[in-house]
Amino acid sequence: MRGLWIACLNHTDWPDRRRLGAEQMRADFTALLDSAVATGFNAVFVQVRPTADALWPSRFEPWSQWLTGTQGQDPGWDPLDFMIRAAHERGLPFHAWFNPFRIAIHPDPARLVADHPARRNPRWAVAYDGELYYDPGLAEVREFVLDAVMDAVTRYEVDGVHIDDYFYPYPAPGGRGFPDDGSFAAESRGFTDRAAWRRDNIDLTVRQLRDRVRAARPDAVYGISPFGVWRNRSTDPAGSATTALQAYDAQYCDSRGWVRKGWVDYIAPQLYWHIGFEIADYAVLARWWAAQVADTDTQLWIGQSASRPGAPGRPAPWQDPAELSRHLALNEAVGSIGGDVFFSARTARTDRIGAIRRLAADHWPRPALVPLLPRLAGSAPPAAPAVHPSPDRQDLQITPAPRTGRPHPFLFAVYGYADDPGARPPADPARLVALLPALTVRRYRPPAAATGPWYAVTCVDRAGREGPPSAPVRLPTG
Repeated sequence: MRGLWIACLNHTDWPDRRRLGAEQMRADFTALLDSAVATGFNAVFVQVRPTADALWPSRFEPWSQWLTGTQGQDPGWDPLDFMIRAAHERGLPFHAWFNPFRIAIHPDPARLVADHPARRNPRWAVAYDGELYYDPGLAEVREFVLDAVMDAVTRYEVDGVHIDDYFYPYPAPGGRGFPDDGSFAAESRGFTDRAAWRRDNIDLTVRQLRDRVRAARPDAVYGISPFGVWRNRSTDPAGSATTALQAYDAQYCDSRGWVRKGWVDYIAPQLYWHIGFEIADYAVLARWWAAQVADTDTQLWIGQSASRPGAPGRPAPWQDPAELSRHLALNEAVGSIGGDVFFSARTARTDRIGAIRRLAADHWPRPALVPLLPRLAGSAPPAAPAVHPSPDRQDLQITPAPRTGRPHPFLFAVYGYADDPGARPPADPARLVALLPALTVRRYRPPAAATGPWYAVTCVDRAGREGPPSAPVRLPTG
């Protein structure tokens, strides 16, 4: 996984607050995607529900204010439909990113659009630390959140459903607790320990959303990017050798439990710290998380920071362009880490000190297929394509096999060989030379420096299942 987060909250990555016309927004989004492909990213995680709002015509929530500057205002087009098509046309799986319980980054319900669900149901909403949140302790809130998310999942061709780290909010300074006395009194479900009850509220949300996503889109990938520290070892012997905030206790997120119970297809802990950081060392946490996914079917993709390299005020390791490259080298040495997701698109594209270019040069010399989930590996992949030289013998011409009940190809994976690979060419990742979006590309011209001259092509579906290779084709060199 070489994923890229695209954040919409407060215009973090997209859309640009100065360019809110539909044409400009579409151009800016496709420019982000083109930059991602050129760098070597192979999937995008796009924020489509930042603050109890929607980047599509939702049946449940208002249009997002980040699209037009005004919450509830129809932008006159469907951004989610456009973004998915634009990603797929470039061969990028589209993971729809939802924030579950945050309503607004201000505390005033009166500032919400008049028909906002939080105004129609004022008991659902609580103000905390300058923001508004839905109360996860109310069953009707949890059901509403699932309905709002599933509105997008059932109506759009998303490849994944992604939840970020905001369940119960991060603790406010001064120790002020989350104001849920009323919901605890009314819906405690027999719990006497409020912390355990809050964790159960989040567990119910995580598991029930998993069940609904799999029922609606069995091939869709479902995962969460929690805060990077589950618990410290000083609190729990199963925890990490860290001394940082603990998501289990502060946000009531049992992220380790979700992995061990098989409730998520992947976990993407946000390890936005440098190697050697005293309270939360990247090296310590990467190894700890790798141990948690061992002997499970849960993938581990590390959440990396593209914004910290070169940022003013960050410590010396973040002023070194090689820091992120060292993270990926450590991941490769650990061996059970399936990739990374980077926050976020704008800073990855700006790349202040060249840290993204450095890690791509060091670790991404070839394209890579996204990981295939173990639960999807047993079903049939696409059939082999037919591949022929073009009339001038400069290009490969690729024709998918006729549809025969097998999945339709999403990507063509092109493999190169110095010698005749025989009738069954190996689909060896070390020989992968190109990934072509099957929606838009049916030809491949090897670069002048290609080591060829033999090539074979496989078809890969949207879930990552790769079919058998085509018969090998020889193109003249030079």
